Amino acid sequence: MSKDTLIDLKDVSKSFGKNQVIEKINLYVKENEFLTLLGPSGCGKTTILRMIGGFEEATSGEVIFDGEVINDVPAHKRPINTIFQKYALFPHMNVYDNIAFGLKIRKLSKKEIKEKVTKMLALVNLEGYEKRKANALSGGQQQRVAIARSLVNEPRVLLLDEPLGALDLKLRQGMQTELKDMQKRLGITFIFVTHDQEEALTMSDTIVVLDKGDIQQIGTPEEIYNKPQNCFVSQFIGASNIIPGRMIEDYLVEFSNIEFKCIEDGFQANQQVNVVVRPEDVKIVSPKEGMIKGIIEKVAFKGVYYEFTIRENDNIWKVQNINIRKENEVVGIKIKPESIHIMKKES
Repeated sequence: MSKDTLIDLKDVSKSFGKNQVIEKINLYVKENEFLTLLGPSGCGKTTILRMIGGFEEATSGEVIFDGEVINDVPAHKRPINTIFQKYALFPHMNVYDNIAFGLKIRKLSKKEIKEKVTKMLALVNLEGYEKRKANALSGGQQQRVAIARSLVNEPRVLLLDEPLGALDLKLRQGMQTELKDMQKRLGITFIFVTHDQEEALTMSDTIVVLDKGDIQQIGTPEEIYNKPQNCFVSQFIGASNIIPGRMIEDYLVEFSNIEFKCIEDGFQANQQVNVVVRPEDVKIVSPKEGMIKGIIEKVAFKGVYYEFTIRENDNIWKVQNINIRKENEVVGIKIKPESIHIMKKES
C-alpha cells in the first residue's frame, strides 16, 4: 500500500444469501482523490460504497482505512460521511439546525457551532438561508444543505450515492462543477457513485468501471474514454464503433479489407483484434477522398451535431458531424491513426 493510499479493499466479496454481488475485488483510494464508481444498475457500485461506509459488512476480504482493518468498526465510528440520493433532511428544522445537528450531538459550544455552520453556509452558497425550513427549499438547495451537514463534521471521506439523480439536467450539470470545486478547496476524499458517464468524466480524478460485480477498468477519465480495455467499457462510456480487424504488425492494422496506420503496438502479427473508433473521430468526405465508402442509412439531429448511421459492407458506422448530409447519400470515411484504438478480441 502506497503512502498516499487512504482506503484499501483487499479481496472483498459480498453476498446476499446465494446472490453473489461482489466477488474478490481489489481497489484502493488515495488521500484527497475524487474517485467515481461507475456502472449500470445492479453492478455492485452502491454495495461497495456501503461497505466502505460501514452500512454493509463484507462477506470476505478486508476493508482497510489508513492502514487499519475496519470491517468490524460501525458506521458512526468511521471518519466517513455519506450523502444519499434522498437527502433525509429534517423537514421541521431550518437550514441552520439541519447543518448544526451533528455538532449539537457532539456537544460543541454554541460559538463553535455558529462558526462551523457559518463557514459551511458560505461554502455551499446558502448564506442568508439559515432560518428557512428545509421543506421550503428547491432540490438543488436541499442538496447543498445535505452536503453542508455532511462536511461540517470534518470527515476525511465523503461518500456520495447518486446525489444528483433527482435534479433536472441544467441543475445537475451546475452541481457537477460545484462538487468538484468543493472537493478541491476542502482537500478531502470524495467517493462518488453514478451510472451517468458524463458525471464521471466531468468530475473524477479516477473512474472505476464496474459490471456484474467485477471491476472492468480503472483509470483517469481520459484513459477510460480514449483507451477502453474491453467492449463493455468502450460501449458504456459514450458511443463507439467496434469493428473486427487484424494486426498486421506494430502500428499497422487491417479492417474493412484496408490497411490503416495506427499508434498501437504490442500485439502479435496477424492477431485478431477489435478496432475501436469514436463517432466524433470519423470524418465524412467525398467517396473519392475516403479510405472507406459507405451509404448513409439514417440521419438524427442531436442539437449540436448530426448523428449518421453509415453502412459499409457488413459494418455499421456511427458518425457525428456538424454538417448535414442526406439519407442514401454515398460518402467516404477518413480516420486518423491516433483515432484508432486496438483491443484484444474477447471470447
